[in-house]
Amino acid sequence: MDSKKWGIVGGGIMGMTLAHRLAQQGHTVTVFESAPELGGLVSSWKIGDVEWDKFYHVILLSDFRTRNILKEIGLEEKIEWVETKTGFYMKGKLYSMSDTIEFLKFPTLNLVDKFRLGLTIIVASKIKNWKRLEKIPVTTWLKRWSGSNTYSKIWLPLLRAKLGESYQKTSAVFIWATIQRLYGARRSGLKKEMFGFVPGGYKNVIEAFKKKLISEKVIIKTTHTAREIKTSVNGKPQISFTNDTIEEFDEVIVTLPSSIAAKLCTGLSKPEVEELNNIEYLGVICVAVLLDKSISQFYVTNITDSWVPFTGVIEMSALVGKKYLGGNALVYLPKYVVANDPLFNQSDDEIKIYFIENLKKMYPWITDDNIKFAGAARARHVITVAKLGYSETLPNVKTSIPGVYIVNTSHIKDGTLNVNETVRVAESKLEEILY
Repeated sequence: MDSKKWGIVGGGIMGMTLAHRLAQQGHTVTVFESAPELGGLVSSWKIGDVEWDKFYHVILLSDFRTRNILKEIGLEEKIEWVETKTGFYMKGKLYSMSDTIEFLKFPTLNLVDKFRLGLTIIVASKIKNWKRLEKIPVTTWLKRWSGSNTYSKIWLPLLRAKLGESYQKTSAVFIWATIQRLYGARRSGLKKEMFGFVPGGYKNVIEAFKKKLISEKVIIKTTHTAREIKTSVNGKPQISFTNDTIEEFDEVIVTLPSSIAAKLCTGLSKPEVEELNNIEYLGVICVAVLLDKSISQFYVTNITDSWVPFTGVIEMSALVGKKYLGGNALVYLPKYVVANDPLFNQSDDEIKIYFIENLKKMYPWITDDNIKFAGAARARHVITVAKLGYSETLPNVKTSIPGVYIVNTSHIKDGTLNVNETVRVAESKLEEILY
């Protein structure tokens, strides 16, 4: 294969993986990132005296592609594996649902409901052909297997929490993919699923990955915001930046969200632009709270009470341990919303006050004295809504602009958004481009 000059627009995990694989094959690669640092959705920030991820992330035993990348950058052996607990917040009370006995004791569902809930999970874990689920609404599929009582008390609140009102147009692939990820390790012959993390969080992962790219002679240019991508007078892809610089390449891969890519790439056909703009994204607003003590034993607390504004409570310190967090407890409060939700117009302080007030209602013992730091992170384009027939509506990776490709997380069509799926899309779509 002839060596080519490649430009990658976007320096998140997707762009870094593409650059890594291209460099391994002898290509010359430049990565452009608009932020001061690489990382995208796995970037970190200062949380009081601690530096940790802006958004919560976890590694599963079954995340083989993530673990392979970590192995290549020298971090796989540093992963720490922990068995965690799961909680439910229902009608103002906390309940544990971390093992079979707790599941059988779980309130609000009778034995038949519990049997049907368990059956739903088993059935989903055994389905191989996800394509046929694309034609069935997730609401229809869950009601069919779990029954209306379990659906209304368990599934509906969780769907609303994760998808907002977009759950009404989401296919059953969503719940299938969620269950497949959690049960993936068991299908691989592992005894139980455990959650893992790299000490120092994704900050250390990105630093090690960046060192690896530099050793492979990848050029990294941060604070470079692309303004336009078009064909140059030489017939090659050309990227113009907001700092008035222009660079030309043999091939360019854009990893930005679909609607942004559509605006950036001059020369796309009208049908291509429509396809890209028709991909619907959900964003996330996530408040991180550093506390002087833990709030519960649970890594994830699912919330079924509709008055709580956030999706769930993720206590990162139940996974990573307080020794990595300056002796403190770290809690994430995420809310998934449509990209134009009015909440995005509120200031960080307004969002923090709103979320923390409700956290205090859930855990009445929390006072301002317990809170050592609170920060609000936000991203408008995070999860794509897997509508009915989603995979059939996706635009091609190869665009009508010669040498320009668009690869992003919208290409996760049979999985949920996480680092492992992002790496899978990068690697599989690069194979399509190259071969």
